[in-house]
Amino acid sequence: MLILAIDTSAVASAALVHSTDGVIAGFATEDTRSHAEVLAPGIETMLGGAGATGADIDALVTGVGPGPFTGLRSGIATARTLAFVWGKPLHGLMSLDAIALEVADSSTTARDFLVVTDARRKEVYWARYSLVDGGLPQLVDGPHVGFAADLPDLPAFGAGAGLYADLLKADPEFARQQPDAAHLGRFALARLTAGGTLLDSTPLYLRESDAQVPGPRKRAL
Repeated sequence: MLILAIDTSAVASAALVHSTDGVIAGFATEDTRSHAEVLAPGIETMLGGAGATGADIDALVTGVGPGPFTGLRSGIATARTLAFVWGKPLHGLMSLDAIALEVADSSTTARDFLVVTDARRKEVYWARYSLVDGGLPQLVDGPHVGFAADLPDLPAFGAGAGLYADLLKADPEFARQQPDAAHLGRFALARLTAGGTLLDSTPLYLRESDAQVPGPRKRAL
């Protein structure tokens, strides 16, 4: 099975993940202001380098956040468009799961931990996970958006934890880590292979948009 994974919850990234060969190609940019401009060309170049086309893809997986509105929409819209054009199934997966899988792959001794990313406005997105030997990280609580000072007193992984290392038990090796498509695709593939289910592509914004419909004009007199 060959999956095209896409995530733009923080940085823009894409990856081709195969059920036998693992991650066979990837693309990522740390520019958080040009997701829409760089994602489609990056995917095209990645596919060309791997000698793959849309016909070779068995399914697409998109990170559904949590994340900021504009960036998150770019990845989900791209995934929906490609799935429609290629006639392939599309699945969603919470973006924080990607970091949780990286934690599970590391040498951490933490059995219960937090994944934390920057939500701006002095807040963080976070979720709590538990590790079970030989299995995928299990989501225990979340996702949520809130202040770092209000999070549970557990080891914390991700760029949000690094940003508020004075308030959280931040792991220094993960102090800049953002969700990425490669680990997202691996997580999704493992769950699908085990007969599990994934989310749809509905975004997890967790808070209201700053954009508001203008009200009626006030009368000058």
